[in-house]
Amino acid sequence: MTRYRIVVLAGDGIGPEVTEQATRVLGAVADRFGWQVELVPQLIGGAAYRATGSALPPDALAAALDCDAVLMGAVGDPLMDGVPREARPEAGLLTLRKRLGVFANLRPVRVRPALATASPLRPEVLHGVDVLIVRELTGGLYYGEPRGRYGNRAVNTLTYDASEIERVARVAFEAAKGRGGLVTSVDKANVLEVSQLWRETVTKIAREYPTVRLDHQLVDTTAMRLIASPSAFDVVLTENMFGDILSDEAAVLAGSLGLLPSASLGEGPGLFEPVHGSAPDIAGKGIANPIGAILSVAMLFRFGLKQAQAAELIEHAIDEIADRGCRTADIARHGERPLSTSEMGDRVTDLVLHAQGALARH
Repeated sequence: MTRYRIVVLAGDGIGPEVTEQATRVLGAVADRFGWQVELVPQLIGGAAYRATGSALPPDALAAALDCDAVLMGAVGDPLMDGVPREARPEAGLLTLRKRLGVFANLRPVRVRPALATASPLRPEVLHGVDVLIVRELTGGLYYGEPRGRYGNRAVNTLTYDASEIERVARVAFEAAKGRGGLVTSVDKANVLEVSQLWRETVTKIAREYPTVRLDHQLVDTTAMRLIASPSAFDVVLTENMFGDILSDEAAVLAGSLGLLPSASLGEGPGLFEPVHGSAPDIAGKGIANPIGAILSVAMLFRFGLKQAQAAELIEHAIDEIADRGCRTADIARHGERPLSTSEMGDRVTDLVLHAQGALARH
């Protein structure tokens, strides 16, 4: 029997709510395929700090380093704004990414026709939008030294070396080979020396991929074009902070951050999580959209466990859900009753368990 060990880090805010639905779907897929999946719950973020005094307890880190994949909800707790930076929930996440060695963050943004009205953009602008943002995840401003507060002065350091750029660039070019064959590399090379190194290094790697086109764009131009002509993009490659900002901006295309999944890949187990944050303002209300977390499970199967058919089963269920008009509050149309978090989980789980046709065969 095929066996997998998945560490589950539900986190803070709406993290536990959406992760509960995601693990239900994961379990339904395992049942369909006859796999044995062990779910190992661990603490991270504010919940971990309150319980243990650490945003990433040693037991959680050890479990994450010794599993097949890590599924996470979200971290962030405004009640911890006064604690030292190294103890904040986000510090636990940054440490986890670094220790797992997950240097490439994949954030797909696909506009499903049935959900096009959820976006504030015109439908004709959204036609055919299918973008994959590849964000470098373990370098740049978030990790560079020196850093810190010095009285009325603060310092953060943007730093990359060529090897860090090369490895994430190869991930982007490999992805483009199986998609539209275009990589848009995003930088600020007109101002920053680091971006000049980024552009030179990506250009060098592009020579290894003669079937893939390379386009260099400044980040401010990209931010504008993502809204004005998003269908022009295929794979967007960029550094850590630019990727963080652009991928959140791209949520406007899909209609909600709650719809978007991510996969962080590298040297060890992959880390899979929805793009959204902990959203403490809606935590506990049962209205959070679990689709991003559920699609993160699909990415877990595809990239973490190399089970593409299982991923397709989940993605097919989400497409069907959209076609049936099922909506949570963030994407509901005027006058219709939105589904709760658990009701959306019910619908997707039921579709996975009872799917018919080629996608359901194994």
